[in-house]
Amino acid sequence: MSKSKTVFIGNNKSFWDRNRRSEGYLLKRQMKKTAGSVIRALLLIGLCFMIIQPMLMRFSVGFMVEKDLYDTTIVLVPREVTLENYQHVFNMTDFPNSMLNTLWISLLVSVLQVVSCTIVAYGFARYEFPLKKLWFACVIMLIVVPPTTIQTSLYMNFANFDLFGIVRLFNGGKPINLRTSILPYLLMSITCMGLKNGLYIFMLRQYFAGVPKSLEEAAYIDGCGTVHTFTKIMLPDAMPTIASCFLFGFVWQWTDLFYSRNFLQAKYSVYSIQLSSITSRMGRYFSADASKAVVVPVGRQQQLISIGVLICCIPLIILYCFTQKTFVKSLTMTGSKE
Repeated sequence: MSKSKTVFIGNNKSFWDRNRRSEGYLLKRQMKKTAGSVIRALLLIGLCFMIIQPMLMRFSVGFMVEKDLYDTTIVLVPREVTLENYQHVFNMTDFPNSMLNTLWISLLVSVLQVVSCTIVAYGFARYEFPLKKLWFACVIMLIVVPPTTIQTSLYMNFANFDLFGIVRLFNGGKPINLRTSILPYLLMSITCMGLKNGLYIFMLRQYFAGVPKSLEEAAYIDGCGTVHTFTKIMLPDAMPTIASCFLFGFVWQWTDLFYSRNFLQAKYSVYSIQLSSITSRMGRYFSADASKAVVVPVGRQQQLISIGVLICCIPLIILYCFTQKTFVKSLTMTGSKE
């Protein structure tokens, strides 16, 4: 009883009294804790500012009239607010059509990539086959080697497409040109040769390799086949990682220019292509005579480009807001399987 009373009385003593009894240890510990909290807060504020400040600047500039762009007294809040700039960007980028095309193409390509990469990754993680290490080295090469190195090969292959001579056999001895359609994109996605597919295979393979084999063996003992074990046992637990791969695929496809210019430019109006060439269309767009182009000031060009970039980022920000829990869960699960 006396002991508990002593502890009770000691806990109610002032901080400075307890600090004196500890010979300054409590004060040092509190100062270190406070300094650490302040440093973390400053770092977080700085990082958040670096990320948010460009977006705020683009958002503010988008509502300015042209004369406000050259007014040094205006930093963030425009003196005159207008929505006309957004209308100009919508017209120059063929907004509704290009955005819808970008949306369905990104969804389709991302789904195909995730499906094919998941199957391939599971094969690498669970099965033995000839030249397995060589094929996995090829997967790593997909991550390391930039796609521009195979641009000429892609062009020649799909401009003169022929599958084992079958196309020539039924097309009068001539290959067919697939570059004017979306088929090359879909073929590359299905065969795991699309944008960043090597990274998706690596991520999924690492996850499947970390799942205990006893889990599959128990499923086999219960009568499950290979396909049933894969779809009912392995896939549900891998959904966070698969969702992360899907998000990566969607975001990279949304902003892709390399493959879009190679395969989609001739037939599909994609927002990334429209935005990348918006500067070349400004002169004729603002000209009263369609046959002549005017010189658009650099500040005006940068303003419209900033609006276009902001419009491109908004759908991705909304997507992240709805999927951040799944994305964070996939990161915390990485390497957690034993």
